[in-house]
Amino acid sequence: MATAPAPGDAQAHDAEAGADDSEPTTTTTITTTAPPRAPADTLTMQEFVTISGDLSPKSIVASGTGVVTAQNMMYRHTVTAYDADGNLIATVPDTVRLSDFGIDKAGEFKGAPVEAAFMPDGSAVYVSNYSMYGPGFREGSDECSPSDGTPPSFLYRIDTETWKINQVVPTGAVPKYVAVTPDGSKVLATNWCTFDMTIADTETAEVLDTVPIGRYPRGIAISPDGTTAYVAVMGGNEVVVIDIESGAQTGSIAVGAGPRHLVMDPTGRYLYATLNKEGKVAKMDLSTNEVVTKVATGEQPRSMDISDDGRALYVVNYASDDVSKLATEDMSLLQTVPAGHHPIGIAYDGSTGRVWVANYSGSIDVWDEVEVPTQ
Repeated sequence: MATAPAPGDAQAHDAEAGADDSEPTTTTTITTTAPPRAPADTLTMQEFVTISGDLSPKSIVASGTGVVTAQNMMYRHTVTAYDADGNLIATVPDTVRLSDFGIDKAGEFKGAPVEAAFMPDGSAVYVSNYSMYGPGFREGSDECSPSDGTPPSFLYRIDTETWKINQVVPTGAVPKYVAVTPDGSKVLATNWCTFDMTIADTETAEVLDTVPIGRYPRGIAISPDGTTAYVAVMGGNEVVVIDIESGAQTGSIAVGAGPRHLVMDPTGRYLYATLNKEGKVAKMDLSTNEVVTKVATGEQPRSMDISDDGRALYVVNYASDDVSKLATEDMSLLQTVPAGHHPIGIAYDGSTGRVWVANYSGSIDVWDEVEVPTQ
């Protein structure tokens, strides 16, 4: 892959220069519409660019409006933001004064950005902090329980115009996955060490509910109508079904050992899960709450994303350093492409159809999806 050059200082340009108001002019506006994108399962992943720099991305998310962010944990204490072509547009430090947000703790504190979710309009992105650093906090651990005293943490909301943190939301201990409802009214976060899930109001930052989930909750997928959350219980073998308004568990789906990451079909009919202990990807039919099929990809499938048309699934395989592209219709393997060392996060950018891969070792791969002429 080509490597993106290090960006220089941003240059400001006037939108209009040398305007002349002596005579009115008539202009004709021609609107062009991009041709519709071919079905994702008919396209081929092709190298676009590799991004390097001061990053160690645990996850990567796309806004769908041409902005992508990588969450760099406690190793860099930053969130890095990129435009659709992979150019760095902002580096956001995770340092805050919690007292600025009405929290009774004096001084500065650092976080550890782990996962993220954009507001539906792309105006902001919510970031979970694996741990907080400063007086009264200590670093979290993946080996923990609700009784071990791991301190609670926070979500940050980052404005994507100013790239400043403008809201802080309390969570449980070691929050992992984050999701925002389709109407943008609520943000959800799974709390790894307290075995529960936070549901908060995005306007007020008020915690509306703390929902018991089970041992080591992680992935969240929300139904298209915004009423139901599906939550992966990674310490078990099921996905639990939560009514978001009431916080009540309304069901569960036996999916397999160690469900980690969840992705919802755009129609709300199918749900996909990576199974950490089985090394497979499962497809569930939500009309019956049953597993339709399971397939093996590479070694240790971790995160995944789905194309906007719902026809292709992209899975990062952490231990085999590659990415699998699957056809969702029959879960057949369409393509396997190489990744950097330890790919762990992946995002499909609906604005371009590109696929972004976060490599924990310190790079981001960006892939185009292209039509390949038949011979």
